[in-house]
Amino acid sequence: MPAPRTSDVETVELAVNVPSPEQPRRTGRIWRGLTGSLAAGLVVLAIVVAVAQLVGWTTGADGPGMVALIGHLAGAAVAVAAQALVIDRRRGAPAGVAAAGILAVAAATLWLFWWA
Repeated sequence: MPAPRTSDVETVELAVNVPSPEQPRRTGRIWRGLTGSLAAGLVVLAIVVAVAQLVGWTTGADGPGMVALIGHLAGAAVAVAAQALVIDRRRGAPAGVAAAGILAVAAATLWLFWWA
């Protein structure tokens, strides 16, 4: 049997658990999860306010009002856009700024329409 040529030999690479630049670090995943949860929560809250307003319109009762409805829909849209377009696709400062923006939008929405 002839000796194997170098082109016939397969190279085996050892996989080492070292994060590559393409892999997000654990803290990045935690922040992405937190901001994603906030964005999803704002969407659920906007749906609840929209249903409450529809019930108010159909029964003749006072609903949350158009200002509250538009505010919740706008807050949810901004948060989902920031999450989907920036945080889930970028790393570093742009993702950090977008995450701070989601935190600010969630805080402002809750403060303006629930506590104030």
